[in-house]
Amino acid sequence: MLKKTLDNFQKKSLKERFLLVIGMMFFLIYLTLGLIIIFWDELPLSMPYNYRVAFGVILILYSFLRFIRFFNKEENNNE
Repeated sequence: MLKKTLDNFQKKSLKERFLLVIGMMFFLIYLTLGLIIIFWDELPLSMPYNYRVAFGVILILYSFLRFIRFFNKEENNNE
């Protein structure tokens, strides 16, 4: 499976590789931002803790939604 993924990555054009890297970068940004909002106690946001947790969970779920949609789109393009 890893070999197949590596082969697919090498077959991509430069534009497709760039979009893959950008997609992964934004997944990591949203995931990290959600975790920071939840766990950083001295965050300079004046929000109650339960709203911060809800906002962080929404960001984390959104990051996974983007991740799943991105790779489902990639699989559809390869077929």
